[in-house]
Amino acid sequence: MMNLNRLLRMLLTVGCVMAGMIFLQRPASAGDHLSPIEPSKVKVGGEIGRRIDITINKNLLDIDVDKAFLDRFRQKKAVAKSSHPERYVGLGKLIDATVSFAAYSKDPRVVKLKDHLISALIKTQLPDGYMGIFQPEHRVFAYWDLHEMVYLIHGLVADYEHFGNKASLESARRLGDYIIERRAATGKPRLVGKLNTERAFIKLYQATREKKYLDYAVDGMDLRNWRQPIRGHVYTFLNVCMAQLDLYNIAPDEKLLRQSKKVMNYLTAHDGLLVDGACTHGEGFDNHQKTAGNLSETCATAYLIRLLHTMLCIEGKSTYGDVMERVIYNALFSAQLPDGRRLRYFTPLEGKRPVYQWDTYCCPNNFRRIIAELPQMIYYRSSDGGLTVNLYTASSADVALDEELTLKVRQETDYPNSGKVTIRLDPSRPSEFPLRLRIPAWCKKASVAVNGKPLDRPVQRGTFYTIKRQWKPGDRVQLDMPMTWRLVRGRKLQKGRVAVMRGPMLYCLDPKQLAGNGASVAKEMKELRLDPRTLGNPVHDTTVRPDGLACPVRAWSPGRSATESPDMKLLLTEFADPGGEATYFLVPDATSAVEDELIHGESPDR
Repeated sequence: MMNLNRLLRMLLTVGCVMAGMIFLQRPASAGDHLSPIEPSKVKVGGEIGRRIDITINKNLLDIDVDKAFLDRFRQKKAVAKSSHPERYVGLGKLIDATVSFAAYSKDPRVVKLKDHLISALIKTQLPDGYMGIFQPEHRVFAYWDLHEMVYLIHGLVADYEHFGNKASLESARRLGDYIIERRAATGKPRLVGKLNTERAFIKLYQATREKKYLDYAVDGMDLRNWRQPIRGHVYTFLNVCMAQLDLYNIAPDEKLLRQSKKVMNYLTAHDGLLVDGACTHGEGFDNHQKTAGNLSETCATAYLIRLLHTMLCIEGKSTYGDVMERVIYNALFSAQLPDGRRLRYFTPLEGKRPVYQWDTYCCPNNFRRIIAELPQMIYYRSSDGGLTVNLYTASSADVALDEELTLKVRQETDYPNSGKVTIRLDPSRPSEFPLRLRIPAWCKKASVAVNGKPLDRPVQRGTFYTIKRQWKPGDRVQLDMPMTWRLVRGRKLQKGRVAVMRGPMLYCLDPKQLAGNGASVAKEMKELRLDPRTLGNPVHDTTVRPDGLACPVRAWSPGRSATESPDMKLLLTEFADPGGEATYFLVPDATSAVEDELIHGESPDR
């Protein structure tokens, strides 16, 4: 019998997908190495699961969506020069996040919220197809109006894909037609490089199979040939990269991967990646390794994770998973207060971290969207009928490896507290297939055992370790990735300083431990020196999460000689600590620190 994934790929290629079919995931193209598991088939625990749960329960379900979002669509009062945040709401992103959360959790409250958002939105759609918040003379050509509408298309199509809601698809189609026709009527038919425009129309094409939407997305900015230097607004740049990857998954062409590979090369070989995994100063690319000011924009962080996930699917390289892990546990999680309710627009590595005051606008909703997508970044089917484990966290999944073989997989671990992971496998019948485990680049010496018997083959960090054997119900794999403190050498503006890391986690200092206040504390944080010899065993700390860890260390206060005993006792907390204000520190000898394992002289993904 023909493999089901192969059959789906054939149907997609010839364009014979039946109208009205419910897409639970993007069909794998001929170029794919990996494909994600449907979110409804995955359950997540650990810190990743906690973040998903608090974003649903303490953030999403706590919003007055009518007052904050929907009433603006009912009133339609905005004009082109409306002030921030009156010019943009972000309802399309909120709907997209809510759809994903509903598909994952199957929580009746979330499904009810999704249905309310969509039904209320559709009621605001005008006879000509417009839905938005702007007065007639400003529609389509006001930048933020267009940005709002294309994400509405994205969210509505997502509802059709996951829940089969034909009314959502029809509403998205009418809105897409309105955009095309209104711009054509005014002599400005094409949309060049607008945030998510290309992706929204590609998504509409995939759901309707109407080629006019694909042509509109691709031809407007010559998407097949788009190439730009790595500079400018990160969110916009990564969005166009993602559109090229969407197009690649429809019609594979290696040149569509060039820009995304250039981004990866910039991050890992040209200092574009910050130690927390983020990549922005302000909202733009910057490789000077700044630590203060508006760093780590949340929208860019979300799109970087999405880009890494998609490139991992296409190329199957563990480097993407390594960077993804760093971004998720540090840059992404630090953009949310530990209780889940409030979010950040920026998260600097140095100085105070302001909390964003609104539930609307871009960053809060892009945060919700990417958190809702995390369940699909843990396990992947591989094109050879196997399973790949990318992220380590307590979790389980039901995976259809082919039409005749299903697999229940479960991770038991306290990761990222330790690198000990037990993976339990229960195939529906004894069967041979490959299991791939990402061995993080930070792990110098990992070991793997199957059913308690160590495997002899060496485990190389920064790769996927493959175990191909006849698996039977009840089999278990033990992965041990020892975690130790490491001092990561600062680069460029941080030369001579070090960051403290353990496993994927970055640590920081809350200045409340220091004497004085204001400028004196900031100066003290910059001038104190850690004593690496005193890095102690991790201690329990609930500042960020219930089972969190902190790093005890001693330090010399400013002006004190390293020949004397260190006179300060400090506790470094996980980077998501909302009080953290320092990430890089002086040490007596910075040359003893190690290079960041994610940084390469020349990226293999160039």
